Amino acid sequence: MKAWLSLSAAEFHALTPYEVAARLAHAQIGRHATIELVQRNAWEAEAAILHGALATAPGRWRLLLECDLLRLEKRIDAVLLTDRAILSLEFKHGARAFEAADLRQAEDYALDLHDFHAGSRRHPVVPVLVATEAPAPRQDLPLLWHGVIGPVMRANAATLGTLIATIQDAIGEPARPLDPDVWERAAYRPVPTVLEAATMLYRRNSVAEIAAARADAPNLTRTAAAIARAIAAARAEGRHLVVFVTGIPGAGKTLCGLNVVFGALREHGAAFLTGNVPLVEVLREALARDAAPQGGRALAAARRGAHTALQNVHRFLEHHVLHADHRPEARVIVFDEAQRAWDARQATRDTQRRVSRLTMSEPVHTLEIMGRHADWAVIIALIGNGQEINTGEAGLAEWGRVIAADPRWRAVAAPRVLAAVEPAQRLAAGRPGWLALDPDLDLTVPMRSVRDAAGAPWVDACLTGDAGAARAIAAEAGGVPFYVTRDLGALRRGLRAFCRGLRRPGLVASAGARRLRAEGLGVQVPDIADWFLRRWPDIRGSDALETFATEYDCQGLELDVVGLAWGGDFLPVGGTWQARRFAGHAWQVVRGEEERRFIRNTYRVLLTRARYETILWVPPGSPRGDAFHDGTRPAAEMDAIADYLLACGARPLAEAALPPPSAPAQRLLFGAVAAP
Repeated sequence: MKAWLSLSAAEFHALTPYEVAARLAHAQIGRHATIELVQRNAWEAEAAILHGALATAPGRWRLLLECDLLRLEKRIDAVLLTDRAILSLEFKHGARAFEAADLRQAEDYALDLHDFHAGSRRHPVVPVLVATEAPAPRQDLPLLWHGVIGPVMRANAATLGTLIATIQDAIGEPARPLDPDVWERAAYRPVPTVLEAATMLYRRNSVAEIAAARADAPNLTRTAAAIARAIAAARAEGRHLVVFVTGIPGAGKTLCGLNVVFGALREHGAAFLTGNVPLVEVLREALARDAAPQGGRALAAARRGAHTALQNVHRFLEHHVLHADHRPEARVIVFDEAQRAWDARQATRDTQRRVSRLTMSEPVHTLEIMGRHADWAVIIALIGNGQEINTGEAGLAEWGRVIAADPRWRAVAAPRVLAAVEPAQRLAAGRPGWLALDPDLDLTVPMRSVRDAAGAPWVDACLTGDAGAARAIAAEAGGVPFYVTRDLGALRRGLRAFCRGLRRPGLVASAGARRLRAEGLGVQVPDIADWFLRRWPDIRGSDALETFATEYDCQGLELDVVGLAWGGDFLPVGGTWQARRFAGHAWQVVRGEEERRFIRNTYRVLLTRARYETILWVPPGSPRGDAFHDGTRPAAEMDAIADYLLACGARPLAEAALPPPSAPAQRLLFGAVAAP
C-alpha cells in the first residue's frame, strides 16, 4: 500500500502532531495538489487523537496515514497495523453523530483492503469510524474475527484508545502475528468496474496502473501491450490494420478498448464506437458527472466532450456514408462487440422511425470509411464470445470476407478466431495470408468476478446443459457465487445483505421473460444512466430494487451483486434447454437454431453481470389445482428450473453466510431510523 506517511508507533510518538501534519502537507504539495488550512488543521487534530489513543501501543505497531485506494480514487485517513488486526480508520472531524453515509464509506474502505490487498486476506480487517464529537457509543463486538468485521466499530476522540484495546483483547493471540513490514510490501491490485476504469482512464491514467487484478490475470496488460504494438507497427509501416481482440465475458475487452481511446494512444484522435446504446449513455454520463460534479454549464460542456470520445457506431457510419468526401478525424477506432455488426440486410432495412443510409454491411462500410486515410489507420475490433442476442448480426465471417476482398487491409488476431464451431463466428477458413496471429490478443481470465475465476466456466457448462460438468467446477472451486431462492422478498433481502459498504446491487431479467409481471416483477428500467449512476434514497437507482434491467440494458456493464429473475423463456426439458417466446396469451417453443442461441446467450449475459454474488430468483409459479391456475407459469416448470440450477452446484440462498444488514444499510435501504 502506498501511504503518504508510514511510521512505526515508536516513530509516530517521536513526532508532534504539528510535525505529522507538516509532513502530510509536504506530501500533498509533492503531488501537485493545493493545501488548504482546514485540511492541515484536520491532520493535526487527527494526529493528536492518535497520539492519545496509541499512548501505550507497542513500538512495532505501524501507522499509515493517507493510504491511496486506486480503485476508489480516494484515501483511507489511517490504517493501523497491530500484531492481530488491520484497523481501517476514517475520521470525521467535528461530527456529532455516526452518519449512515460515513459508516458505509468506512466499511467500503475496509472491503477494498480485504478484496484487493494481498496482505489483508488472512487477518481481520476492522473498519472504524471516528466521529470526534459524537456521544460515546456502545459497541457490539462480533463473535468471529475473520474477513471484514462488521458492523463498523465506532469511536469518538476520547474513546478510540479504549476501542483499540477492546478489539485487541477480543481477537486474542493469533497463530500467525501480522508483520507490518510484510503487509506494506504486499501487492495492492484493485479491480475497477468499467465505469471506474473509464473515469480513471479519462483522467489520463494508464491501463497498467489500474488493470492488474490478481497474480493469475497478467493477460490484461499483455493484451493492451499487444494492441499498442500493432498500432505502432501500422503507423510506422503505413498499413491499414484490423486488430481483433477476443475474450470470455468479463475478461476486460471494454477496458482494453477504453485504454486505446482515453489512454496513451488518445493523441491519434481515437474513438470508441458501439451499437450498445445503454453502454454509451451510461459511460457518457459517468464521465460527464465525474468531470463536472457541480452540474450547470460545466456539466453540459463535459457531456459534449464525452460525446466525441464515445459514439454510436450506427450513427458514425451513417454520417460518413452521407458525407463521402469526409475523412474521419480518428485514425484509430474501437469497434465494440464487432461480431454483432449488422449484415447487409439489417444495415440497409427501413424501420418505422427512420430510413437507413447504409448500402452494405457495417464491416464493409467501416473499412471503406477508415480506408479514406491514405497512409495508415487501425480498427480495434472487440469480439465477445457467446453474447450475440439479436438477429441481423454479421458475425466474424463477414469481417474476414471484407478484409480478404480489399488488398489494402490486413488483420492480426489470436488463434481463437479460426477455431469457432459456428461458421458465422469463424474469421476465415484455414490460415489466410492477410492474417497474422498473436495469442496475446485473447483475454481468457475473468476480471469482472473479483473473488472467483470459476464463474464463467460454470455458466458455460450450465447453459450447455452439462449439469455434471457444472457441479464438478463448483466442487473444485469450493463453491461458486450463485445462489437460488424462490422468494422475491428473500431475493431483495439477500441483495441488501451482500451489498456491504458502497457496493451496488440490481435486478436483471430477460426481455423475453414476459410473465414475471404476474410474479410481482414487471417494471423495466426507464432511464439506464440514472439506474447505474444514482444511489438510494433516489428511487431511480438500481439499489432501490424496484426496476430491472434486461440484457439490452446491461450488456457491457456490471453490478457488484445481481439478482437475476429467471423467466419461462428458458427452461430445462429432458436434459437440454428449451427456448420459448411469449406470443398472445401463451408460450411458443422456438425451433430455429439461431433464435435459440440468442435466448441462451441472453442468459449468459445476465449470469455474468456480477462482480461478487448472483442470486437466482426462480418464481414459485402457479400451482396446478389452484382456483386461478395460470398455465403460462406452471409451478412444475419453475420447480424444474430451480432443481436444475441446484444440481449444477448453485446453493440455496438460505445456506449463504449472509451478514446481517448493518445500521447504515438499514437506513439507506429501508428508510431513516434514529441515529445511534
